[in-house]
Amino acid sequence: MELLYYPGCTLKTSATNLEKSAFAIAEAFGYNLREMKDWTCCGVVSSLTKDDIMHHLAPIRNLIHVEDEGHDRVITLCDMCTNTLKQSNLFIHEEREGLPDVLDTMEAFMDRENRYKGTVKVTHFLEFLRDEIGFARIKKAVKHPLKGLKIMPYYGCYLLRPREVAIDDAEEPTILRDLLKALGATPVDNPYKIECCGSYHTVNYAEIVSKRAHTITNFATDHGAEAMVMSCPLCRFNIDERGKEAESMFEGFSQVPTFYYTQLIALALGLDIELCDFGEHAVDPISLLEEKGVIDKGDCQG
Repeated sequence: MELLYYPGCTLKTSATNLEKSAFAIAEAFGYNLREMKDWTCCGVVSSLTKDDIMHHLAPIRNLIHVEDEGHDRVITLCDMCTNTLKQSNLFIHEEREGLPDVLDTMEAFMDRENRYKGTVKVTHFLEFLRDEIGFARIKKAVKHPLKGLKIMPYYGCYLLRPREVAIDDAEEPTILRDLLKALGATPVDNPYKIECCGSYHTVNYAEIVSKRAHTITNFATDHGAEAMVMSCPLCRFNIDERGKEAESMFEGFSQVPTFYYTQLIALALGLDIELCDFGEHAVDPISLLEEKGVIDKGDCQG
């Protein structure tokens, strides 16, 4: 079965391992993620005011292109892209009274696009795994349970806020916890799972983000976590890369490995380890995976 897929910019640059592992998982369950023919940047952040139509142009343009391809649903992998697309879609559906004027304004800027009909549903791949494939089916397909791995689920901001576009409860999300259980791992819960990683402060205030990563990781390790799992490429960079940099800032601190949830699923399903591209991570998880018996020594060269 074909699923139309919107990648966004990061999945084509620093998060290619998230994309490759997701494609392989979809194929393992009989689905084909087909990349949209004509996509552009989602705009990255959603508008904070109703009259700021300009910030809705990029996401709505992409949703128009989904309709142009004859689809009423698009799959996303990046949390920020998902949030931006969903919020603009919600804006169109909620702006009923002034919608004709809004669409007219958009058409004035997008003179080569068709008028958006509002038919598209944006679905995060993690939502798709939970709601359509189902964690029970994933559990049955596991060939190499992640037994012995104690992992902290980390959600960050964009999957859970605002509530209108969230894929789980904003205060007590369970989707990553439930997935880890299905894969045979041991989830380590903690209140930092919904805290911000530092987001784009990583550009101009890297030291602040490193301190943030240190705080989040310290709580995780103090409660027995050996690694963290997440879905957001920016969160992965900040916790992994900036967390690694924090080792020189805090004596005795050692950053733990971070995983995309798709990498853990791929490992548990027995898919090609090279799909995970662990060499792209600042903290190499291979030794931990070998120690826990998830992979055999020499299976992955990084």
